[in-house]
Amino acid sequence: MRNWFLREIVDPGKLRLFCFFVAFILAFLFIRVSVRMIRAGVSWWPGNITPGGTHIHHVVFGLVFMCLGGIGGLAVTDSGSVTAALLAMLFGAGTALVLDEFALILRLQDVYWTEDGRLSVDAVFVAVALCGLALLGVSPFEVGQAFTADQSGKLLSRDEVVLVIGTNILFAALSLIKGKVWTGLLGIYLTPLALIGAIRLARPGSPWARWRYRSKPYKLARSQWRDRRIREPVQRVKRAVQDFLAGRPSA
Repeated sequence: MRNWFLREIVDPGKLRLFCFFVAFILAFLFIRVSVRMIRAGVSWWPGNITPGGTHIHHVVFGLVFMCLGGIGGLAVTDSGSVTAALLAMLFGAGTALVLDEFALILRLQDVYWTEDGRLSVDAVFVAVALCGLALLGVSPFEVGQAFTADQSGKLLSRDEVVLVIGTNILFAALSLIKGKVWTGLLGIYLTPLALIGAIRLARPGSPWARWRYRSKPYKLARSQWRDRRIREPVQRVKRAVQDFLAGRPSA
């Protein structure tokens, strides 16, 4: 195990990213356990922090942790040191606390236990997926592949690099415009996934559907059918996972 950790994490310079990833997941799980205990009214669990009657949301602590971890991390030159690892963990924990209340920040309302509050869990899931891909060595916008040699062993030219990155950005942007958030964001790392999202039908309520399908009712009907038959079952599974990890929203 130690040899694997040194070979796959420390030697490639991924120690800080690994520490960020671990701290992010642990902080998210801890804060969700905490808020669910508070919601259930467990007497022995510490309640909300309300000095002077003001409820301090955990996003505030998250911002403080992010500032300390981020600024401190920039000041550390040795990326493989214990100090760098601890600061990365602090930054990861702060990021988890902030994203766990992402919906509150977006709405500027306390929607934590409402249906809109699921957006926070979605944001956390996306962050975990993107960070996990980065740990596996997948480069965003195919940058890693763009700056390495092609199959013939020849380094790509500047124009070829711009073409590779630009194509990836275009496919990812089209996926997002078509309402496929997961496909578009993960497509930043996986170009084939972004391509699939870019060429397939848009979701019914997406900007692309509003712009392009008004005069093409058959495409809108197909899009709605796909949403009912394919996306909704996947959404039910995702909601069940969200409810298990983060708690069920209020009715």
